[in-house]
Amino acid sequence: MPSDAPEDLPPRRKRLLFRAWHRGTREADLMIGRFVAERIAGFSEAELDELESVLELPDVDLADWLSGRRPIPAEHATPMLEHMARECGGLGAGVPPEARRSGGAA
Repeated sequence: MPSDAPEDLPPRRKRLLFRAWHRGTREADLMIGRFVAERIAGFSEAELDELESVLELPDVDLADWLSGRRPIPAEHATPMLEHMARECGGLGAGVPPEARRSGGAA
């Protein structure tokens, strides 16, 4: 997890950041955790509500949708999830930084 001083965040944001980094699979942790860590401090209350809903979705589905392996179903296509998919869908988004630098796989 990045060292962006999460201890300085309000409790709700800390909880969401923790949940984003502890999804269950390393790929999802890296995609979702990194996305949330970079933006959590600036999210509005409405965006936090949306993020909370996204984090309730099954890990396998989220990883597939965010990586672009499967399209996001219409019933789950919220602005937050679509924003996450745009940011996380890039090459290497779910690969640990050390593996990306060396060109290896996780």
